[in-house]
Amino acid sequence: MNGIPPAPARTRYNRAMAFLPTNRDEMAQRGWDAVDFAYVSGDAYVDHPSFGTAIITRVLEAAGYRVGVIAQPDWRDDASIAVLGRPRLGFLVSAGNMDSMVNHFTVNRKRRRSDAYSPGGRAGLRPDRACIVYGNLIRRTFKDAPIILGGVEASLRRLAHYDYWADKLKRSILLDSGADMVSYGMGEKSIVAIADGLAAGLAVGDLTYIPGTAYRTRSTHAAFEPLMLPSFQEMQADPLAYARSFAVQCENLNPYLGRTLVEEYPHGVFVVQNPPAEPLTTEEFDAVYELPYERAWHPSYDEAGGVPALAEVRFSLTHNRGCLGDCSFCALNFHQGRIVQARSRASVVAEARAMTDDPAFKGYIHDVGGPTANFRAPACDAQRQRGACPGKRCLSPRPCSQLAVDHGDYLALLRELRELPGVKKVFVRSGIRFDYALYDPDPAFIDELAAHHVSGQLRVAPEHVAAPVLEAMGKPPHQVYEAFAARFRQATEAAGKEQYLVPYLMSSHPGSTLAEAVQLAEYCRDLGFNPEQVQDFYPTPSTVSTCMYFTGVDPRTMQPIYTAKSPREKALQRALIQYRDPKNRDLVLEALREAGREDLIGYGPQCLVRPRAAKAAGSKGRKGPGRPQGRKGHRSR
Repeated sequence: MNGIPPAPARTRYNRAMAFLPTNRDEMAQRGWDAVDFAYVSGDAYVDHPSFGTAIITRVLEAAGYRVGVIAQPDWRDDASIAVLGRPRLGFLVSAGNMDSMVNHFTVNRKRRRSDAYSPGGRAGLRPDRACIVYGNLIRRTFKDAPIILGGVEASLRRLAHYDYWADKLKRSILLDSGADMVSYGMGEKSIVAIADGLAAGLAVGDLTYIPGTAYRTRSTHAAFEPLMLPSFQEMQADPLAYARSFAVQCENLNPYLGRTLVEEYPHGVFVVQNPPAEPLTTEEFDAVYELPYERAWHPSYDEAGGVPALAEVRFSLTHNRGCLGDCSFCALNFHQGRIVQARSRASVVAEARAMTDDPAFKGYIHDVGGPTANFRAPACDAQRQRGACPGKRCLSPRPCSQLAVDHGDYLALLRELRELPGVKKVFVRSGIRFDYALYDPDPAFIDELAAHHVSGQLRVAPEHVAAPVLEAMGKPPHQVYEAFAARFRQATEAAGKEQYLVPYLMSSHPGSTLAEAVQLAEYCRDLGFNPEQVQDFYPTPSTVSTCMYFTGVDPRTMQPIYTAKSPREKALQRALIQYRDPKNRDLVLEALREAGREDLIGYGPQCLVRPRAAKAAGSKGRKGPGRPQGRKGHRSR
């Protein structure tokens, strides 16, 4: 994609005409008798660049294609998929901005009661395993229409993967959905290449050459120098074969050096994954975000109160994508990649200036971020030509000697945004990589962050304190977080403010036994920190940590690693972190006894909880361990 042309001119007969058509009447208003592509989404239709539907459809529109949107079709009614008729070139299918199973279920496999990506937050408007259901719905209705999957759900299930909700290894989503291809990753380049190939008259089965795609086939002759992964049958029989396969996949996520991967299935079926698409240039990235988005939900949702997910991003700015952090529990490496891409400052500032014209804008830019807010460039110059080094991490357990740490461009962007007329405050609410910030020899970023861009609390993600867990997570040693906390406190005091760090903490991550969970609880005790929210480790598809959870080994080393799997032990580890909550008292007692830490049961200042006898004796009005203190954050120790 060598630059994206402006979208074709259109006449706006009504407010809905500003959006892409969602039914035959809206097609007729444009004089269309058919669309080139029907985009089927598990999300409600929101035309904002924080939503994948908006980006892909606007990119195709700018490339000259007619695109319609079928948002949240009723999967129980075949007619719902035919509201735009048969598309000329094919169907594009996405579960939405989230994996549909993560959207629907908590880590305890309990169904959620709301859906922020649906009108009025209403749950139940998309099916479980949405890509599979939508794909089969289309295949029943339009038997030979090309089907291309995209989005997070399809990207992370493009090859065989462990499925936490079924608790088993599942085959590529291509086979269960009946789709022809997956456009994986962010998809702007691959989707235009797919569209151009189909428009040129190629059959979808001939589109075997496009980076950033995976396809199913009965012959691998078109695969360039393929690397065979363990077969699906091998992986079913031996989880360690899956760990070996996953390690090979991790080593081939580099768009410049990655190999074509092939996975064999029974009955002569293969899934072929081409290397990732190259990252966007700054000019291409700018072009994507400068397309004519309405930055609103479709007006058909007004009566329901709109789409709640828009509120979080309506007045936020995305300035980057990709993440060099490479945390084990994060799927960004498999989806956006490790090479950081950034928009130009001029493009971001122009978007902010336009934002100030919105009557609903109150002067507050809620975020200037992305996957990690304080990344604006690749980790080193070598990444620009060769990509990220396979088998190496840029930041952990210690920074690479070639890592270039520089916040200068990000600071310049934040300063320009602060000076815009109509802007009162610019916040940074995306997570920052605190170790990267600390490694910068120039103190200006932390100083200005504390002085101008924090709203009372800065959320950071040490995730844990125990060395074995941090090593498994791909996070820096805990001392690095402590050094950042001290540095942030110093900057906050110099700014004359009272601000707190609020750490994200995770329980039950691979590597954490009850001993490590107790260590984390003691850390919270020493800080006087009462975390209101703790994230249990959630084994989502295609992360290193999920591979650990399923196989019992770290795929990077093939060494065994302990993982808490039973609901009981996961509950014990979580309760320890929130030991002050009275409803967790019995679980904390059980966990401490099982861990051999009865020394933490009692009345002393180091104790986490009182013995059960204290309940009968009564201690009305006394403060001490076991009574919530109401602390939401901490300065640092």
